[in-house]
Formats: sequence, C-alpha cells, structure tokens
Amino acid sequence: MPDRNGYIAGVPCWVDTSQPDPEAAAAFYSDLFGWDTQDVMEEEEPARYFIARLRGGDVAAIASPPEAAPLNASWNTYIWVDRADETAAKVRDAGGHVVAEPFDVMDAGRTALLADPEGAAFRVWEAREHMGARVVNEPGSLNFNGLNTRDPAAAGAFYGAVFGWETLEVGHAMHGWRLPGYGDFLERSDPGLRERMAQSGAPHGFEDIVATLNPIAEDQPAVPAHWSVTFAVDDADATAARAVELGGEVTVAPFDAPWVRMAVIRDPQGATFVASRFAPENRDL
Repeated sequence: MPDRNGYIAGVPCWVDTSQPDPEAAAAFYSDLFGWDTQDVMEEEEPARYFIARLRGGDVAAIASPPEAAPLNASWNTYIWVDRADETAAKVRDAGGHVVAEPFDVMDAGRTALLADPEGAAFRVWEAREHMGARVVNEPGSLNFNGLNTRDPAAAGAFYGAVFGWETLEVGHAMHGWRLPGYGDFLERSDPGLRERMAQSGAPHGFEDIVATLNPIAEDQPAVPAHWSVTFAVDDADATAARAVELGGEVTVAPFDAPWVRMAVIRDPQGATFVASRFAPENRDL
C-alpha cells in the first residue's frame, strides 16, 4: 500500500501515547516494532515528543503527559478535520464535551481534546506541516482505531452528527464506522483497491471503513468507554511474547477472530494496545 500524504476530514490520522517516562517507552516500542525514534523538542523544553518512523515515514509518537494531567499512560487517537474550532462546536452541539479548547501545536497543526457523551476521549487534527501517519497498515504501524462503547446507538448518533460516520456490518456480530467517499479517496492513490477487497471477500462498503465499533460486554462493568489503537504485526504470538520479555503484559492472549489473529498488550507503563496479524484464512470465523 502506498505511503499516505494527508487524509480527508473524518478519518483517524495519527496516534500518540502519553507516558510518564517517554524515554523508556521509546525504547520499549522501538524494540517491539522496529521504530526509529527522534525527539523533536528543543533540549531546554521540559516535555519530550518522540516521533516514531518506519522506512523514514512517521507512524506514531511518544510524549510526556500534558502539563497538570494525570500520570497515566494511554494511547490517543486523532481524527483529521478541516477546522478544529468548528469540530469542537459540533461536539458540543451533539452532546459531547470539549475537554481542552483548540490550540496550535507550533507550525505542525491545530488540535483539541474532545470526548463523546459517554466519556470516550479523542483528539482532532487540523493539519498544517504535519500530515499525520505516513506509513499505515504494515507491520509496526497503525492498522485500526476502535471505539469501545456501551451504547452503540447513541454513539452512532453522535459520531454521525460530528463526522458523518455510518455503521457497517463487517462480519458476524462485528461492525465498523464507515465514512462515505473514503474509498474514493483511497482509490485515487491506490488504483484497484476496491477490486482487491472484493476478491478477498470483504463486504460491500468495506473500503469506506475508518474505524471499528466494539460494544463493551455487560460482564465488564469496570471498563469505561474509550478509543483503542491497533498495530499491524507479522506474528501476534511472537509480538505478545516479546512484549512480556520487554516488561509488558499480555492482558488478552493471542486469539483468532474474523480476518485476524490478535492480542491485547499493556506496555510497562500501563498503556494498552492491540497487536493484529491479518489472517484471511479466518474470514469465516
């Protein structure tokens, strides 16, 4: 798949992780995913921001926690927008929350920290110099973002109003967020994408999928609504084992699901992510 050079409004475009010890986190993920990391902050700045790259292309970042924020490690999802301020207003109108008002990130872009009515936090990105993740959907890079929710119907109303998303069934009891027109955008830089998806057995409309929709099970009352991050890997079992060797924890052991084999991993400072191998042999599970 060709490298990305920007996105369209309504598409998750970037992830970063807030870490109490960003240097240690950079070492963990560099070993696990083969990332090259570079701290782009000036030496005199108290905060750190490591850009992670594969083949020279940006894939993610590792950051110090925001000032006055809790020292909890987490992965953060950014959604591309044309105007961060306008999106913040839409979030308010749709019943969500503006946790941090839009602000400029030097010359890179403009962002805001928002939350849906259920409390799942996400960020938006109005790009200037930084065009989001350049390398995606290959081992060590961002593969999917997912909303974990207890109320899919209410989430559908909110994200539909803010981003124009629709829900699409992508497998037995599995759903995704669809942005009409996204497949057209992808097809321009990757001709034949629709045909390849159809040949692999993907459901109609799958080329428009921008994220997954994951209902939280009733037997998990302590799990809050949240956005999750999935990275593509060559081998979910080997990645899980290596994460443990590096001081992480496997919270859900590798298992087979439709189209993938995946594991849920917690890094040494507590941020959780999914490692997923594309497994077309699992399409009918």
